[in-house]
Amino acid sequence: MDQPSGRSFMQVLCEKYSPENFPYRRGPGMGVHVPATPQGSPMKDRLNLPSVLVLNSCGITCAGDEKEIAAFCAHVSELDLSDNKLEDWHEVSKIVSNVPQLEFLNLSSNPLNLSVLERTCAGSFSGVRKLVLNNSKASWETVHTILQELPDLEELFLCLNDYKTVSCPSICCHSLKLLHITDNNLQDWTEIRKLGVMFPALDTLVLANNHLNAIEEPDDSLARLFPNLRSISLHKSGLQSWEDIDKLNSFPKLEEVRLLGIPLLQPYTTEERRKLVVARLPSVSKLNGSVVTDGEREDSERFFIRYYVDVPQEEVPFRIY
Repeated sequence: MDQPSGRSFMQVLCEKYSPENFPYRRGPGMGVHVPATPQGSPMKDRLNLPSVLVLNSCGITCAGDEKEIAAFCAHVSELDLSDNKLEDWHEVSKIVSNVPQLEFLNLSSNPLNLSVLERTCAGSFSGVRKLVLNNSKASWETVHTILQELPDLEELFLCLNDYKTVSCPSICCHSLKLLHITDNNLQDWTEIRKLGVMFPALDTLVLANNHLNAIEEPDDSLARLFPNLRSISLHKSGLQSWEDIDKLNSFPKLEEVRLLGIPLLQPYTTEERRKLVVARLPSVSKLNGSVVTDGEREDSERFFIRYYVDVPQEEVPFRIY
């Protein structure tokens, strides 16, 4: 059944976390908090709120009474508002500005592209460390404003936003460690390299389902662009050349790689795919989610040499020598 339109955050909060729907439970890890309520509050002492609030798919369009949000949510650290009807950043700001301990915020699948995010609004998110904007169609201008106002942002999710290009801000974001930007349409390396410029401290880059067609960058430049990258996902990218796989060795700290579903590997058997990739990436300790043991690496390198023994010399990979 569809939720009624025009419901406020506070209205939904009161409905979902009333004792009838969310009874008070004791025990370790429950994280239930019964806040003192403002004088005259109609809810009085009836709400039992955990520190993690999940209010997804509730038809929320606005904040509601800010004083009550402040009274009830002072302890809240995580807030999931995904798949609602929030289209005004000012309403989001009214909610977030009254949740002072907030570190995780999920705004996925809200039509927030219908309004402009002003810096004054974005400033209310300043304590957020993990922000999810999947399928929000957030513009790069909005992303830039967020990066300016969130000095401690560590994880950012920008999936399903129909990006074909990347726009660099005037100032780099040195706090971001993890970027999920899957299921967009970033096919050219000229766009991906901008992410290294924007986020020089990036540890994890998830680029799955972007159809990236090649890694076109000199080896020394790759090392400068992504000096701290430890993990990269190129799952279902469009890579078609072994030279692109070899390029991954240029990331000085790379340990983990995901390469499933790429055109290059389709002609090979499952065993051939893994062994040939492991042999080409000597510093990678985890491939497609599985740890590469010392024994597996030794077997893969022997397989690699045998595989190319009858190949014309001009086709033999440089790593053989």
